[in-house]
Amino acid sequence: MTDPQSSRRSELQAFVAAHFPQDGFTLAPASADASFRSYWRVDIGGETRVVMDAPPDKENIAPWLDIGARLHDAGLHTPQVFAVDHARGFILMEDLGNRTYLPELNAASADALYGDALDALLTMQTRVSAAGLPAFDEALLRTGMENLPIWLFERHLGFVPDSEDRATIEAAFAMLVANARAQPQVFVHRDFHSRNLMIATRGNPGIIDFQGALHGPIAYDLASLLRDCYIAWPREHVDAWMRDYHQRLRTAAVIDADAATFRRWFDLIGLQRHTRLLGQFCRLNYRDGKPDYLNDLPQTLRYVLDVARGYRELAAFAALIERAVGDRDITRPRAQEQPA
Repeated sequence: MTDPQSSRRSELQAFVAAHFPQDGFTLAPASADASFRSYWRVDIGGETRVVMDAPPDKENIAPWLDIGARLHDAGLHTPQVFAVDHARGFILMEDLGNRTYLPELNAASADALYGDALDALLTMQTRVSAAGLPAFDEALLRTGMENLPIWLFERHLGFVPDSEDRATIEAAFAMLVANARAQPQVFVHRDFHSRNLMIATRGNPGIIDFQGALHGPIAYDLASLLRDCYIAWPREHVDAWMRDYHQRLRTAAVIDADAATFRRWFDLIGLQRHTRLLGQFCRLNYRDGKPDYLNDLPQTLRYVLDVARGYRELAAFAALIERAVGDRDITRPRAQEQPA
């Protein structure tokens, strides 16, 4: 019987060889992400390229190509595409290197790096068309948040919400959906954070993992960036960056919302995102065999509780989450119960 992984690797090698027929090359893993995509670095005598391997039965490369073109046309730095095999799900592209923002961020570099990222975000929100993109609508917002009771509460913590708990959850979800839908709707990258921004030799930042872009709330990407699940900053830093960006949006006549309204947008859309991720990180462990994401739960939980405690209407939601978590070490997986 043919090994599917071996067969896929042979197809990958054949794709690369077709574009470098006169050159020897080596392939090495470059990175992977939370999807079924993987990335391979091709070395051709010291010059490198990257190949995306997106199995067509699991991933569709068309959105990646479409969104990448939109960002590139707006003057943003996305990987240049050299070759595509639509049928097999391979893309040969520019190598942006391996210097993501995350390990490079520190007190000395943060203002400059976030300055570049916020410049790119303003360009996305003022120059990149969201025409034809899926709407970040109520159904999508709610589906994402349902990861919390299903995967964090029930699967990870063994906590089954009762009818009163479900009413508390529903009230919180309704508030978060209303906030998201009340905001101006723009191009949303959807994962605009330190693991998807690259320090490049030209055009900082290099932007990756944009294929999930939507037409959605204007504060979503800002919250993803400034309340990043993988690195946290003092509240005063986040507030200063957020206030400055709010003013830039007003100057650009993108919004006319006052500071208090924008702060609420920012807080609550961040809470929606982090509520989803609390469950999604658990799902990545139990369903997809990616346990490292459990290490990101504590910081994500801190964001959720800090914001929810700050809004009277969400006090019961915060208390429910605290009760469900208790004193558990949430980075440790819960064993699957064995059937009787």
